Amino acid sequence: MKNKNYLIYILLLVGIVILLNIMSSRYFLRADFTADNRYTLSKATKDIVRSIDEPVTVTAYFTSDLPPAVKQIRTEFKELLIEYANLSKGNLVYEFVSPNDDQQLEQELAQKGIAPRMLNVREKDQSVQKTVYLSAVVQYADKEEVLPLILPGAAMEYDLSTAIKKLVVDDKPLIGFIQGHGEPSLNEFMQALQSLQVLYNVESVELSDTVQLEKYEALALIAPVDSIPDAHFYYIDNFINNGGNLFVAINRVDGDLNTSMGNEITTGLETWLANKGIIVENQFVIDNSCSNVSVVQQQGPFRFQTQVRFPYLPIITGFADHPISKGLESLVLMFGSPVTFNGDTTVTATPLAFTSKMSGTATAPLYFNIQRQWTKNDFTRSEIPVAYAFEGKLGQSLNSRMVVVGDGNFAVNGSGQQAQQLNPDNVNMMVNAIDWLADDTGLIALRTKGITNRPLDQIEDGKKSFLKYLNFLLPVLLIIIYGIIRDQRNRTLRYKRMQDNFVK
Repeated sequence: MKNKNYLIYILLLVGIVILLNIMSSRYFLRADFTADNRYTLSKATKDIVRSIDEPVTVTAYFTSDLPPAVKQIRTEFKELLIEYANLSKGNLVYEFVSPNDDQQLEQELAQKGIAPRMLNVREKDQSVQKTVYLSAVVQYADKEEVLPLILPGAAMEYDLSTAIKKLVVDDKPLIGFIQGHGEPSLNEFMQALQSLQVLYNVESVELSDTVQLEKYEALALIAPVDSIPDAHFYYIDNFINNGGNLFVAINRVDGDLNTSMGNEITTGLETWLANKGIIVENQFVIDNSCSNVSVVQQQGPFRFQTQVRFPYLPIITGFADHPISKGLESLVLMFGSPVTFNGDTTVTATPLAFTSKMSGTATAPLYFNIQRQWTKNDFTRSEIPVAYAFEGKLGQSLNSRMVVVGDGNFAVNGSGQQAQQLNPDNVNMMVNAIDWLADDTGLIALRTKGITNRPLDQIEDGKKSFLKYLNFLLPVLLIIIYGIIRDQRNRTLRYKRMQDNFVK
């Protein structure tokens, strides 16, 4: 009878295991305890996947025997694809292929822009190089989108969702970059265009009475340097009066490090904004949190470069809880100016980005003293707004939206030898703003969703020392406390055993 009960228990346990395996193959569930919900699909992703009405195929090209250090990337990507497939109700299918043993397949992938990565790994106590694939191709109808490198974390979801969105959307909204007043050309926005062209068609537009601005979902007026005719402001006003949305990045001041001079810029745009209650001051924002500049110094016969703090290049880390700025971590300005609003109360004005608590302003024109030793007394202001979002009756009829940033060059890469790679959040700020103006699909939140950056160099020295010694001493302290408690417990037990009436 006893053996029969054991047999029932064993069969019941086997049945439960089989049932759990069947359920796990059909349903996918995981708990996300990360601070930024890194492993929880965003609303934008869910909307995109659920809108798929024809089959989407994802072919993941991963090396079969990945090193343990990167094997987790394959696992994460597969789990992500399972979630996508479940949401799509069968319209998204996927497969994993290892190209390393197929020379013809490797050649085909090379033509698509997919190349293997070389990793240094340790095998049998030796450092060896290993060729691995971490890529995917998304296909929809006769179109395909290549993901040349699968990155871990939230970047994985963003890349996959935007690839699907780019394939399934038929008619992309049109964004116009206003030209004709010395603005940077489109090819000077290399990083921003790469993100914008996922969802939009982007083109240059020169204002005239023959241009139909109503075809644009949003216009962008960025860093003009020449005077803007009144007629052009008239065209922009008509666009806004009809519910059009506008992104403005304006330079009110400019600095020349070769001459060490900072000057005011006047184009008429500042007056047009002021008539709407939007004031961009002809001042330089200075901030204790700032970038460095290289200074050549002479010491005897030797010349060398040193890095010097330059508060005229502020690093912005204060952001509002707004779709445009939520999730951003740092914005690097190139001679920014304060932005304020004193307009109509029917307009909702939201400051998006602020300087630190140790900041200030300096009025142009001025001379840059590179060697100046800055002190706390130089920073007499706190949390100065440098960007705003506006929503309401900015014109005379329909509601519209506008974003104004007090730095025209913050998202400009430049061209030729002057081109530079920008801080990612500078690009995210601009692209998020245009998303909010033109097509708020929710990809704004997904673009800036990821691992929070907590650099140690921004922590005060006292706090650094405290954390360092805490990490070192806490384990030792816990062991000592455990030893004291255990010793005391043993003493108490020995004392009880010495009693005449002790019973174990």
